Amino acid sequence: MDKLKTVLATALCLIVLGGCSYFTFTSAGRATWNTYQHTMKKVDDKTLYETRKKVEDTCRASISSYRTDKLTYEQYKDSDSELEHSWANQAKMRANKTANIYNEYILKNSYVFEGNVPYDIDIELQILE
Repeated sequence: MDKLKTVLATALCLIVLGGCSYFTFTSAGRATWNTYQHTMKKVDDKTLYETRKKVEDTCRASISSYRTDKLTYEQYKDSDSELEHSWANQAKMRANKTANIYNEYILKNSYVFEGNVPYDIDIELQILE
């Protein structure tokens, strides 16, 4: 009976050490582990309310900033005043910068919505010409 316990304990240790070695020291094991970790992160991101709320809040803040700068640009772009024209150009630059950052952000985080984008979240912000 003691011999059986020793054999089973040894076999279990070898299996554990072999598995650890496989996932630590081989490229196939590392690829398997990394794929598993990536899949688990995606599932967490898709299903966690906090992640979705963070993405939505970030999108809404960016959209608000973009719209404010866009309205400022449209208000002053045709002004005869050099100062107001300068305000328009600055607002246009800020709006375009926000649009570029937002478009990249929404591209990287669109998986959170799974095709169910809230009505007040734009898929893309247009660059002002």
